[in-house]
Amino acid sequence: MKLAGVELRWVSMPLVSPFRTSFSTQTTRDLLLLRVVTDESEGWGECVAMASPLYSEEYIEGAADALRRFLVPALAAAGPLDASLVAQVLGPFHGHRMAKAALEMGVLDAELRAEGRPLSRELGAVHDRVPCGVSVGIMDDLGQLLDAVGGYLDEGYVRIKLKIEPGWDVEPVRAVRERFGDDVLLQVDANTAYTLSDARHLARLDPFDLLLIEQPLPEDDLFGHADLARLITTPVCLDESITSARTAAAAIRLGACSVVNIKPGRVGGYLEARRIHDLCVAHSVPVWCGGMLETGLGRAANVALAALPGFTMPGDTSASGRYYATDVTAPFVLVDGHLPVPTGPGLGVDPLPDALAAVTTHTEWLPA
Repeated sequence: MKLAGVELRWVSMPLVSPFRTSFSTQTTRDLLLLRVVTDESEGWGECVAMASPLYSEEYIEGAADALRRFLVPALAAAGPLDASLVAQVLGPFHGHRMAKAALEMGVLDAELRAEGRPLSRELGAVHDRVPCGVSVGIMDDLGQLLDAVGGYLDEGYVRIKLKIEPGWDVEPVRAVRERFGDDVLLQVDANTAYTLSDARHLARLDPFDLLLIEQPLPEDDLFGHADLARLITTPVCLDESITSARTAAAAIRLGACSVVNIKPGRVGGYLEARRIHDLCVAHSVPVWCGGMLETGLGRAANVALAALPGFTMPGDTSASGRYYATDVTAPFVLVDGHLPVPTGPGLGVDPLPDALAAVTTHTEWLPA
């Protein structure tokens, strides 16, 4: 394929309820979508960077600038498009993994649409549906939390993840266990909110039989995570620390984690995500697919990834209605705690023109 250009599309999507983590509270999800246009087809990519550099160093306007000034021109100058070569072409530019992931996703979608092949088959999926967990933000009080968790369990979600931070950790977990019992698959996510000096406190979570504690310490502290893993019995899972197959290999070798959360945007794309999956399978490390409040476009790709054999734990691939009253694609709807894997070419979903227009704030065309 030959690249004709890339359309950047800024969208702003109201959340059905505020989503609070240890680093921010979101009421609206601002996103950057990419429409990759080639001489054979078009494809969609989704940049999961946030409006501000709070989850990672990346943010929407920085991603747009990197795409505009460096990434799209480099890809245009590289000749015929091949999704497997995108990471190599963009490799000389340091960082900007979320921007790179969005561009690779768009090229991959265009390529697969032109060839009539679904993304799930390209990645190596072995399931036609995936079990779904839900991420529950930090609440104002325990009553509100229990109501929210009860509602998600009633909807059929098979795993609950609680966001935690100092002052909101042991008691929320205790309350959920006491109300809903030990059979509920339960895990927690700290988003780097603790330090190794909190190990004794975090060990108070051990009696609650959690699936894992996700990213308790800063992302650059692999040694601290390895030390923490020896001090608590709850399995340690890494999220922000895992930026590539190389960093995943280092974390596993150091004993910094026994579970890995794979987020394609965070690691530079779905092809690198597949490499991390393969590495973890080779080391008998379970993986699951994290979420970044994606639209239906990113959700479709995440569901395809989560259908690979190594994804043995329910991920954050929630239904569209968990976050949005109206999605930009036909909504993903939970059925018996699962979402179906799209079977159409490429992502297997398309934006709905009216829905997309309603949330678009502006666009920019980058010619090849």
